[in-house]
Amino acid sequence: MSRIGKMPVSIPAGVEVKNENNLITVKGPKGELTRQFNNELTIEVSNGSINVSRPSDDKRHRSLHGLTRTLIANMVEGVTNGYSKTLEIEGVGYRAAKSGNKVTLNLGFSHPVILEETNEIKLDVPQPNKVVVSGIDKQAVGQFAAEIREKRPPEPYKGKGIRYAGEHIIRKEGKAGKGKK
Repeated sequence: MSRIGKMPVSIPAGVEVKNENNLITVKGPKGELTRQFNNELTIEVSNGSINVSRPSDDKRHRSLHGLTRTLIANMVEGVTNGYSKTLEIEGVGYRAAKSGNKVTLNLGFSHPVILEETNEIKLDVPQPNKVVVSGIDKQAVGQFAAEIREKRPPEPYKGKGIRYAGEHIIRKEGKAGKGKK
């Protein structure tokens, strides 16, 4: 039995969950998320919790069991608290600025990189070298943060670029010169 899959997902107060033929709709204070899950699994909403069960110990069912439970838990967590990722910009002259619903990144290119907020994703610039990506869908927040990081990934020699907060960049030593004999 999947250890993650068999744990029930508790539904906090103020969150409403509907299950219509494995189309799960989670409504909470931050918004609403909907997702269709595999019809082979059984999803039950009762007594303030969600339980996922599988029909057999087939490899396919085992792999879907824990995944489905985790995705539902992420939906419940997203509509109650939301998700956010913080990106740090490091480098001389590298900075971010927000105006309206657009964030302008100066990353050493000949042109500024302009990012626009979407309905699901909100951007915030608390400092010129930090960008906070937030939203209720964990997958969308992570994907948007990865796309921002991709604009100028951190390089291993000086560490310049965009990195996740707390990410450790393995540094390399520079070229060894010929030196004097």
